[in-house]
Amino acid sequence: MKWNPLVAGAALVLSTFAVHAQDALKIAVIAPFSGPFADYGRQIEGGMRAWLQQHGDVIAGRKVVLVSKDTTGPAPEVAKRLAQEAVVRDKVDFLAGFGLTPEALAVAPVATQAKKPMIVMNAASSIVTAKSPYIARVSMTLPQVSAPMGTWAAKNGIRRVFTLVADYAPGHDSEAAFKTTFTAGGGQVIEAVRTPLKNPEFSPFVQRIKDAKPDAVFVFLPAGEQGIAFMKSFQERGLAKAGIRVIATGDLTDDHVLPAMGDAAVGMITTFHYSAAHDSPENRAFLDAYRKATGDQGQPNFMAVGGWDGMAAIAEVVKRLGGQVDGDRAMTVLKGLKLASPRGAITIDPETRDVVQTVYVRRVEKVGGQYRNVEFDRFPDQRDPGR
Repeated sequence: MKWNPLVAGAALVLSTFAVHAQDALKIAVIAPFSGPFADYGRQIEGGMRAWLQQHGDVIAGRKVVLVSKDTTGPAPEVAKRLAQEAVVRDKVDFLAGFGLTPEALAVAPVATQAKKPMIVMNAASSIVTAKSPYIARVSMTLPQVSAPMGTWAAKNGIRRVFTLVADYAPGHDSEAAFKTTFTAGGGQVIEAVRTPLKNPEFSPFVQRIKDAKPDAVFVFLPAGEQGIAFMKSFQERGLAKAGIRVIATGDLTDDHVLPAMGDAAVGMITTFHYSAAHDSPENRAFLDAYRKATGDQGQPNFMAVGGWDGMAAIAEVVKRLGGQVDGDRAMTVLKGLKLASPRGAITIDPETRDVVQTVYVRRVEKVGGQYRNVEFDRFPDQRDPGR
């Protein structure tokens, strides 16, 4: 056959494209990017892109490609199907994201079967990492941030508490952990309610709280619109005027939604692992990189930090493995991994593959005309008490 330079050139281009495609480091970002929890996906992916903006998008010679998959969640079956698609069709090296526990639990068997490292960047029920040996979590667990609040409340004059949590695994975890430490400190939970995960109507629950006349209500709700709706009902029904305090996990006073809550949030006490007001060089670098990478001038929240730290963990794995990602070897690197996070130092527990970190006590304050979760106390080296 006569040599044809056009055909040869085309073959060379295709060959070069194939090599580059094969060399790409593909990370599936599985999270809701539309629907009621769309901000979860946007924040997580924004945090990942911020890390890449700050540190570069080539790791150990491999160009990073984020393959975003919208679950429209909470939709466990959709999340599982998208994970299978990412493994089989997209040939991803990592499964990542997971804003909601039901979706993380649905994907766990896929990670196990495919031996793909799965980096959980938010989903916060204790049980998540137990569902696959290929899961590591860089975010938090609800017991980890709820137990310190029970301790703090009991030590600070709060005696009678009404609890209100979302009716799914993280809410149950949060309720149990708070009750354990609060009652151990001499407090009493006088009543408990669980609200629907989708489209809850808070008015009747808030009226029950008012009628019960507790010292405070302990709240866990998924970050975002539900917290705004709860606080609106809380104010309209006059619970603050009745002297009932709100204590909560930091999901309620999510940095991203504080401006929408306004003055109603001022004085609220929460326990959590991250605040945009955290004073450290790492946090300042994160905030700057996030705004540059996303163009969002609002406050990135804890899910964005989960995305940032998850990307940092993935990068460390890829570097230590010389660019050749293997599931079992990846998990060996992740066990005991230490990172300098925007929230402070974190470690991945080698036994549970869960995060060990400082949990902060914060008060919502207006600082320079902006609402901030200002840290004033801390519980260092917190592990998940639910495991």
